[in-house]
Amino acid sequence: MTVTRLAGLLGTLAALARPVAAAPAALPPVSPEGRLELQFWAGWTDFEGQAMMDVVDDFNRSQDRLFVRYVPVGTPDEKMLIATAGGDPPDLSGLYDYNLVSFADKNAFLPLDEFLSTAGIWPERFLPVYWDNCQYHGHTWAVPTTPATVALHWNKAMFRKAGLDPEKPPRTIAELDALAEQLTVRDKDGHITQMGFLPWEPGWWNWSWPYFFGGRLWDGRDRITCDEPACVAAFTWVQGYAKKYGVKFVQVFQSGFGDFSSPQNAFMAGKVAMEIQGVWMYNFITQYAPKMDWGAAPPPNTDPNLYGRSIADLDILTIPRGARHPEASFAFIKYLMEQGPMEKLCLGQRKFTPLKAVTPGFVVAHPNRFIDLFIRMAGHPQTFSLPQLPFFQEYMDELNVGMQKVYLLQATPEAVLGEIQRKMQKALDRELRRQRRLGLVPA
Repeated sequence: MTVTRLAGLLGTLAALARPVAAAPAALPPVSPEGRLELQFWAGWTDFEGQAMMDVVDDFNRSQDRLFVRYVPVGTPDEKMLIATAGGDPPDLSGLYDYNLVSFADKNAFLPLDEFLSTAGIWPERFLPVYWDNCQYHGHTWAVPTTPATVALHWNKAMFRKAGLDPEKPPRTIAELDALAEQLTVRDKDGHITQMGFLPWEPGWWNWSWPYFFGGRLWDGRDRITCDEPACVAAFTWVQGYAKKYGVKFVQVFQSGFGDFSSPQNAFMAGKVAMEIQGVWMYNFITQYAPKMDWGAAPPPNTDPNLYGRSIADLDILTIPRGARHPEASFAFIKYLMEQGPMEKLCLGQRKFTPLKAVTPGFVVAHPNRFIDLFIRMAGHPQTFSLPQLPFFQEYMDELNVGMQKVYLLQATPEAVLGEIQRKMQKALDRELRRQRRLGLVPA
């Protein structure tokens, strides 16, 4: 497709797809009759799904040529990949940042570079950590939608009860450890009834601890680095909790934890005083522990100069390879990348936006009083996200198993990380050979 033809198509569609305010409730539902219908698959349900449906409805009302039909699906990444392989993909697919590299390698996405350039959508509009997550081997394969960062959440009532300042969360790992000890309670038989902190609870960020110790999992080129001293120090720190509080005592204590999204969640039930969680935690606290007095702050680091950094997470929007109407699909993407629709979506999902520019009204209207913190962490120059490795899911699984061995005192951190390094280095070597054969990296 030539740039001239694409520019003509986008020019026509852009005039039809201008952002509009939410339509009054009295308006009749839009009919797709006579329009080109686009199927949009994503995993959002409940209020998150409704937020996207509201934006889709605005788009459908803003013009009379296209009709986007939002279809919430379970495991959207698996279903999209199967549909694409079968030659019948949706027109738009909402996925996750960890899908991007492996799916791009499988040729499951259309690159968006030409569309974005013609539409005047430039990287300068986005927070760098989220735009960078959409890049791979010199191409843009997706656009950011609803992002997240993670914070240390703490229970202020538990701080007060322990005689601690409820407005002073830990800034360093050493401070975290000291507070965790003061917040841990045992009964007369020595059984743990309350813990200040557990590094492996909820277990979603096991891969990230080396970064908070100044380490990394990959050098960005040709070496897996999980055996570096900083990574070993992180896993040694994790093992220190098991040694200090007793493996059996901790296991018995953890057996009483409920599901994350339930009133029995360890943090919301008041069993663990501090926990690393994402911007979405507000939603669950509001639902299951509305009376909790809590705070949120950046995760602690070993280096106090890095305080304020976080883990960046992201949902993405893509056009699957084989989509029948890519120009029309991109018309909706272009619409969503405008500030009004993007802020409406992210406010509806109670997150923040991936755009650098934020209207004052967005922060004022946001129900999460800590939303400005999550935005600031996303802009921190040392905030990091998943390494862009096609096999990172396997790598993360290995780290999870390895951490379990470490905190169950079944192996030393050095032995565990050394074995993972050797296994993942073989995977990286295979991947680099493949990429060289394809001309994706220099020989």
